Amino acid sequence: MRLRVLAMVACVVVVAAGCDGELTEQLKHVQALLQSPEFAGEMAAHLDAAYYRGIGQTPPPFLTPAEETATTRKSVKEEKIAVNLAGFYALEAGVGVISERTKEMPLDVLDSVARGTRSDQDMLLLARFANATWKAGQPFRALSRITRPNFRPAVLLTDDDLQKDYVQIRAAARKVGATLAAARSLNRAEQLARLRALLQSPAFAEEIAGYLDAAYYGGQRQTPPPFLKPEEETATVQKPAREEKIAINLAGFYAVEVGGGWLAERRRELPVAALTSIATGTRPRDEMLLLARFANATWKAGHPFRSLSRIARPNFIPAAMLTDEELQKDFDQIKAAAAKLLEAMNRK
Repeated sequence: MRLRVLAMVACVVVVAAGCDGELTEQLKHVQALLQSPEFAGEMAAHLDAAYYRGIGQTPPPFLTPAEETATTRKSVKEEKIAVNLAGFYALEAGVGVISERTKEMPLDVLDSVARGTRSDQDMLLLARFANATWKAGQPFRALSRITRPNFRPAVLLTDDDLQKDYVQIRAAARKVGATLAAARSLNRAEQLARLRALLQSPAFAEEIAGYLDAAYYGGQRQTPPPFLKPEEETATVQKPAREEKIAINLAGFYAVEVGGGWLAERRRELPVAALTSIATGTRPRDEMLLLARFANATWKAGHPFRSLSRIARPNFIPAAMLTDEELQKDFDQIKAAAAKLLEAMNRK
């Protein structure tokens, strides 16, 4: 019953905002843009250029002639791990937001998620993070995957879609909480340091990916198959370099679509109004920081698709540990993504 209540929360907000009028049309427009490979390419080029401008450099051409036709060899095993990490990165980011807001210790928040005792609003926020990280991974698998019917604004997700997210979030909370059980008596900084070690561990990434894959099948009332087949351990597949370059540069887009949608739901705003205030930097500081957390989560979700070794880099850390310089990069991407999406929505 509680899951059904959680799934209905967003629908209530949308109806209250006037779902039968302008809001409906704007959400349809957002959905069309989300499902457009052409717009994904436009957005990716725009955000790539914004990144270079943000660090004081002249943007190079987005795609070189060689990248238009080149392919890169990818590990089947690593992609399967990456596919199943969205719930972990969503949980890490969402728990961080809740912990910062409530002043609870991170592991106390984790425990409450695992037990199912968080508020409906907190659980829905975590589901929004899960939708954002899931979206961020899809174009890495194949750009055509964004054209599927379930690649839609988070507020329009079905009950079944939301339940899958709740299953992943709670499973991730159980796994991370159990792994960090010995850290419960530590202070906040020490707990974040332990979480950082998990985030940067390829071994733990494989472990939790297998756990979340099994949780998915369990949520569908199916017996989980082995996570990796023997042939998947060493197999490789060729991927278009062009599609990977596009996927790398879409994290800010999905952060704004999902995170901005969350803010619009809470304030009962139209998407265009929310996007305008994000693009112009007139949202309150705490709301811009929330959007930066979404951006960090979607950025993390893309890295293991590029190579699992990338998660071991020094900046692959809990969002609360980011430097001001790294945070500014997220703000730049968020504003640029909002401006580009707004421009596309205002086209006649």
